[in-house]
Amino acid sequence: MRSIELFSGAGGLALGLEKAGFESVAFFERNSDACATLKHNRPAWNIVESDVRDVDFSAFGPVDLVAGGPPCQPFSMGGKARGFDDHRDMFPQAVRAVRELSPRAFIFENVRGLLRPAFRNYVEFIRLQLTYPEFPTSDSLDWETNLRRLERHHNSRGSAKGLTYNVTLNLADAADYGVPQRRHRVFFVGFRSDVFSNWFFPRPTHSRSQLLWAQHQTGRYWKEHGISLAEASVGGVVDQAVLRHEPAELIPTTERWRTVRDAIASLGDPCGPTRQKNHVFQSGARSYPGHTGSPLDEPAKALKAGDHGVPGGENMLRHANGKVRYFSIRESARIQTFPDDWEFPTSWSESMRQLGNAVPVRLGMTVAASVAAKLMAHAPTDCVQSAR
Repeated sequence: MRSIELFSGAGGLALGLEKAGFESVAFFERNSDACATLKHNRPAWNIVESDVRDVDFSAFGPVDLVAGGPPCQPFSMGGKARGFDDHRDMFPQAVRAVRELSPRAFIFENVRGLLRPAFRNYVEFIRLQLTYPEFPTSDSLDWETNLRRLERHHNSRGSAKGLTYNVTLNLADAADYGVPQRRHRVFFVGFRSDVFSNWFFPRPTHSRSQLLWAQHQTGRYWKEHGISLAEASVGGVVDQAVLRHEPAELIPTTERWRTVRDAIASLGDPCGPTRQKNHVFQSGARSYPGHTGSPLDEPAKALKAGDHGVPGGENMLRHANGKVRYFSIRESARIQTFPDDWEFPTSWSESMRQLGNAVPVRLGMTVAASVAAKLMAHAPTDCVQSAR
């Protein structure tokens, strides 16, 4: 199955698509450093270094899937939350790609901040545009007026005419899918109306209750890491309040959440001798109120990225004694579930910016694989066909 990806960044979603069986015919990214990362790791990929606003997407079709993560700054908790009024809002380009390529499905990822009440109407505007990508919105009207026009179209009897998609909005925590990080993301997933057949977002495969069970009931977590329960208690890791829970509250039904220790233990201390690429100590870490780093025996807090790398007090490991240090690039890559052979050839700050903006590879693969399975179950006779 063929796909294209917009806003490819460091390649997290791109790798997820690859692992899910998609053959991407083009990757679009305007940042030269991110393009350097993609080209360094996959020289055979068709990397289009360009502003997507200047791209004729129809030249890259036909495709089964359009995917991407439009820049999240307009909706991020840490940004100015200007949404539609932010020039970095690229959802209109995502809609245009769907309109020009009419893929059988699409996947667009963004931050949880998109679901804030302030953006409710604009999210509905995005959803309806993706539902009816051929509907003629007007540049001479504001988005709220265009939204009302789309709503009237949606509620009319003739709304099914033309290119239409069944669109769902899904909120996921990456930790629930085996990523060692609490990273909440929103996915717009759409299937063309001639393809859709009861698709549901993948069920969580990992849980906090299973992690607590393994740490505080069976002790299996500590045994896996060669740590005795006594050592864990002395280190302040075992929470006595959790130990007093009734077992029925912690009975596992899934795999356990993966922790920072699970992700980075085999790498060793970045201060010491290492042969692992991108695993180098970075000085300067210190805590700020509300930004105290990630405990070793929990999933990491969401990795973040500012305009010039790591925001103050973020992307740190916090030891039981309260000391903190920055995650190395390789540690951050593991937390984002990039494979160890995926290298970051740019500076520490730029590499951390790319990683802080990336889709966790495992989460991207999980979502893409579920979409691929549905497309395979409804494969057209000529591989890719038009809905028109």
